[in-house]
Amino acid sequence: MSETKKQAPRRKFLKGAAVGSAGAAALSFPMISKGQAAPQSLRFQSTWPAKDIFHEYALDFAKKVNDMTGGELKIEVLPAGAVVPAFGLLDAVSKGTLDGGHGVVVYHYGKNSALALWGSGPSFGMDANMLLSWHKYGGGQQLLEELYKTVGANVKSYVYGPMPTQPLGWFKKPVTKIEDMKGLKYRTVGISIDMFTAMGVSVNALPGGEIVPAMDRGLLDAAEFNNASSDRQLGFPDVSKVCMLQSYHQNAEQFEILFNGTKYNAMPAKLRNILDYAVEASSADMSWKAVDRYSSAYEDMQTKQGVKFFKTPDSVLRAQLKVFDDVVAKKSAENPIFKKIVDSQKAFAKRAVKWDLDTNVQRRMAYDYYFGQPAAPAKKS
Repeated sequence: MSETKKQAPRRKFLKGAAVGSAGAAALSFPMISKGQAAPQSLRFQSTWPAKDIFHEYALDFAKKVNDMTGGELKIEVLPAGAVVPAFGLLDAVSKGTLDGGHGVVVYHYGKNSALALWGSGPSFGMDANMLLSWHKYGGGQQLLEELYKTVGANVKSYVYGPMPTQPLGWFKKPVTKIEDMKGLKYRTVGISIDMFTAMGVSVNALPGGEIVPAMDRGLLDAAEFNNASSDRQLGFPDVSKVCMLQSYHQNAEQFEILFNGTKYNAMPAKLRNILDYAVEASSADMSWKAVDRYSSAYEDMQTKQGVKFFKTPDSVLRAQLKVFDDVVAKKSAENPIFKKIVDSQKAFAKRAVKWDLDTNVQRRMAYDYYFGQPAAPAKKS
């Protein structure tokens, strides 16, 4: 047999092997089919400093979306002030300066006072998780969409992430009665501005990163922000050693994830569905992380930084409820959609809160039983 004939079968084998390898390679790597959109990158900004746990929540959401879409959608999250100030987020997302953002609905209070009803005030006895239930199943989402249309906002809003009751705030000395707050220069946001102003407080609304520097310079006498972890990270224990726990001014707040409306509507249905489920997964994960991190920071501030926590007196809490009713009556008379939202929340709260109070056992007895000490997290002033 000639050398040429000997090589023919070998060449045929090598050719077949090459074809097989190419086929395997084709199966190993995903291909973008005709008509499939190229991967999308979205630029987000949070309304929180980079080190705050709230910014971490924004990063957590982005990671879930990036992982769930397999890179088909990639969200990059910038900290507060990277593109626009914290309170400028809604306008920036609506105009397309940013593709999206992470904040709270109450930060848009200046657009329409009714926006503060997603978090400011006692929420008629609902906690934040109940208010989220109202938002998803009680008509709140449709009311928020209607409200955003009235202010010309081109956005898709997701409300998520229930927050624990926020402290009354950080003070130079314990608050024992409502008169102790009169005349104080105090930081808060939303309807809380109206509430505390009616209580004789001089209010200044500042974003999170500006609060402690203002207290340090004497521009504020007292301030509230949100929770033990965030408050500690922002540096409150460096300027105050007294924190008053429990308040109705922001009893049921949640976070908000915003997308530019045009960008969102142009997404394939598959990606929009993934966003729906990523929000819900993030909401649950945030709640669990909050319990762990907030309780640790709460303990550390007492044992390592000398912070003393006090329960806000019931007299102050009752005064808040009365003032809130006055504010609601005034704003409902001025703003029809404000009244529409209040009526919807009250109807849902009357049913849901009664069920909750009647059904769930109080945890204080169990805590006292197992740990042999009062469960109250704060001293009475």
